[in-house]
Amino acid sequence: MVGVALLGAGIFAKEEHLPAILAAQKSGLGTLKAVYSRSQSSAEKLITEHNLQGVEAYFDSPQSEGKSLHELLSRADIDAVIVALPILNQGKVIEEALKAGKHVLSEKPIAQDVAAAKALLNFYESELSAAKKPIWAVAENFRFYKSLDFAQNKVAELGGKVKTFKLEMYGFIQDENKYYNTEWRKVPDYQGGFLLDGGVHFVAALRTMLGAAGTKIDKVVAFSNLLVENLKPTDTVHAVALTDEQIAGTIIMTFGTEFKAGLSVEVTTENGTVVWTPRDVRVQGVKDGQKVDITEEFERESGVKTEVRAFLEAVKRNDGTFDQKQSPREALGDLQVVQALLQSGDKARAASQFVSIE
Repeated sequence: MVGVALLGAGIFAKEEHLPAILAAQKSGLGTLKAVYSRSQSSAEKLITEHNLQGVEAYFDSPQSEGKSLHELLSRADIDAVIVALPILNQGKVIEEALKAGKHVLSEKPIAQDVAAAKALLNFYESELSAAKKPIWAVAENFRFYKSLDFAQNKVAELGGKVKTFKLEMYGFIQDENKYYNTEWRKVPDYQGGFLLDGGVHFVAALRTMLGAAGTKIDKVVAFSNLLVENLKPTDTVHAVALTDEQIAGTIIMTFGTEFKAGLSVEVTTENGTVVWTPRDVRVQGVKDGQKVDITEEFERESGVKTEVRAFLEAVKRNDGTFDQKQSPREALGDLQVVQALLQSGDKARAASQFVSIE
């Protein structure tokens, strides 16, 4: 079985990645060998709370001989690591793990900004010296939703050029939100705050559906805003996006709307419309001369167990191939769109290029 280490002991690592690893372990695919966290207490707490027999804790603080991340990555019985650390901490750890020859599944976003992501990709693709390069996959769990897979296939089946599209995500981050109450999210030192951390999910869904129609987002013009003071630096963006085929669509993402909630992506082609939400997909149009009008419902899921399994299966195959839903290049594409939205939002307000209604 594949020897696995979980790097991170935060909310998502504990509630999603750990159960996914244990499910894979139960099926004989991988074995959890170690847990790493910045503090000894958090690493050991995760192990104790979940009665992880034989799993060793590694940590930075307090310094302890044989317990550092370097020592963990030196273990020959660990083949792969799953990295679920704060956004600004991940890049260095990903690079160190790859240098140590470990296969890596790292949490989204791929990096805090496009420049950092490209530098990390350049290291992996051009600078990393390895007789047999380890896999580097990025965990975008939305791409493993059964509902999104269904929607993607329906867009492809309908066929035809894209006529328009829209992404709408309305949400509200309350003070008691468990994710808000992690210090690195509460006072973000990276662009966009929750619009970066969460926004890549929603953009990934849109890009997946547009990709099924053979097109991609090429340009955006956006207006951003801060509706809730404690969600700095910005919590809302409204935008028009243009594809490489010069087709326009709209993007709305907000974490500051208290009385409205929901997520949907809609793609309209020459032959019909597909509307995706995590729980259902509506398809209307014409296929082979026949009217299509269907709604498919799906159970609530996180997609993490499926993505972890896909990663570990790739490691076990040991042939260098892996599920392209986890491609760092796809993750870079998600980040590029989010960053463009944030940068355009900043520029639009400064430029004041409004047309007044007379």
